[in-house]
Amino acid sequence: MIKLTKFNGDCFYINPHQIERIEERPDTVITMLSQNQYIVKEKIDEINKLIVQYRQKLQFGSQE
Repeated sequence: MIKLTKFNGDCFYINPHQIERIEERPDTVITMLSQNQYIVKEKIDEINKLIVQYRQKLQFGSQE
């Protein structure tokens, strides 16, 4: 799961394997495979980094 931030400051987690697309219009909108949409503070580049980190943890195991 990756941690994201709503515009009201609340944090939540999503499963990156369920993301269909991410758009900036200009706010970042994440559309899930279920068609649910989330508007978040993070930009696409930051979300991509979080997804890569998440997948690396799955591949190599958590270092924590």
